[in-house]
Amino acid sequence: MDFELTEGQKMFQTMVRDFCVKEIEPYAAEWDESNKFPHETIKKMVDAGLFAVHFPEKYGGSGDEISFAIAAEEVSRASAGLGVAYLASLGLAMYPILMHGSEQQKEHYIPRVINGAIVAFGLTEAMAGSDVAALETRYTREGDFYILNGTKIFISNGAEAQFVTTFATKDKLLGYRGISAFVVDQGTFGFSVGKIERKMGLHPASATELIFDNCKIPVANLIGEEGRGFRVALEAIDASRVSIAAQALGISQAAFDAAVAYCKERKQFGMELAKMQAIQWMIADMATDIETARLLIYKAAWLTEKEGHAPPKESAMAKLFASEASHRVCHKAVQIFGGYGYTKDFAVERYYRDQRITELYEGTSEMQRWTIARQVLGVK
Repeated sequence: MDFELTEGQKMFQTMVRDFCVKEIEPYAAEWDESNKFPHETIKKMVDAGLFAVHFPEKYGGSGDEISFAIAAEEVSRASAGLGVAYLASLGLAMYPILMHGSEQQKEHYIPRVINGAIVAFGLTEAMAGSDVAALETRYTREGDFYILNGTKIFISNGAEAQFVTTFATKDKLLGYRGISAFVVDQGTFGFSVGKIERKMGLHPASATELIFDNCKIPVANLIGEEGRGFRVALEAIDASRVSIAAQALGISQAAFDAAVAYCKERKQFGMELAKMQAIQWMIADMATDIETARLLIYKAAWLTEKEGHAPPKESAMAKLFASEASHRVCHKAVQIFGGYGYTKDFAVERYYRDQRITELYEGTSEMQRWTIARQVLGVK
C-alpha cells in the first residue's frame, strides 16, 4: 500500500499551488466583493494547462483523476468561487459528454473546454432538486430537431456558460424512463439566462435560471440514448462528488492555515492563543478532520482512475465527510479569530460562507447518507 503521490503528481501539485498563490489568492476577496467573474484568470489557467486536466489525451487532455482532485483542492483553497466555475466546467457539466457522448460531441466540445470554455449542468428545477425524476422541462421531437420547454434554477456558471448539458422529459408519466440528456449552445434560439441569484458565497461564479422557450436543437445534440437521461445525470453527479469533496478540502485547508498562523501571533492573557489548551484541541480536531477527508478523497479518486468510473459508496463517503468536516473546520477557524473572524477584513469569514454550499450541491448530506446506506445494505 503506497500513500505517496507519483513524482509527476507532486510536480503538478507544486505547479498548481504556485500558480494559485500568485494568480488567484491575491484577488479572491476582490472577486467575492464585486461578484466579477475572472475571465482573464481563466485564460491564464488555460495557458498553465489546468483546463486540460483529466480529459483523454486523444482530445488534447492530460493528467488523471488524482491530478484533477489535486487541482480542485488547490484552486478552491485560493478561491472557492473560481473553484466551482472550474469544477463544473471540467467535471459535472462535461461528464455526460465524456461518459455518454457521441464521438462527434467529444471531438467538438472537449477541445473547447480545454481552451477555456465555461460549461453549466442544467438539471435542478423548482420541483426537482434531490428528486431528479420529478423534473418538468419537456421535450418533443419535430423531424431532425428536438424542442425544449421549461426552466432550470440554481445553475452554476449559468451566466458565463458557452454551452450547457441539460435534461428534459418526454412525458412525466414515464417517470425517470422519460428523461433524456442534451447539449445546448449559448445563443441557440429559445435559450436564455433568467434570474441571477444573490448567493451567500461563491460570488465570482453565477447561479442562474436557464429558460428554454421552444428551444430548437438538432437531433445530434442528444447525449446518449433517448430515455437514458436519468442514468446520465446520476452518473455525472456520482463522478463529480470527488471533485466537490476536494473543493471542500481546499476551503478547509485555507481556513486551517489561517487559524494556525493567527493563533501563533494573537496574544490574550499574556500568552499566544497557541499555548492555550482550548485552542490546541480545536487545532487538533481541525487537523484530524482535514487528514481524514484527504484520505477518503484520494482513495475515491484512485478507485475512479482504477475502475474507469466513480465508485458510488466511496464517492459519497468522501463528499459527505469532506463537506461536513469543512463546516466544522471553518466554524472553529472563525471561533479562533473571535470577533475579527466575523468581519470581511479576514478571509475566514469568506471561507465560512463559501463552505456551506458543499453540503448541498451535487447531493445534500442526507442524499449522501442515503446512497451510502443503500450500497452497504444492498437495498434499493
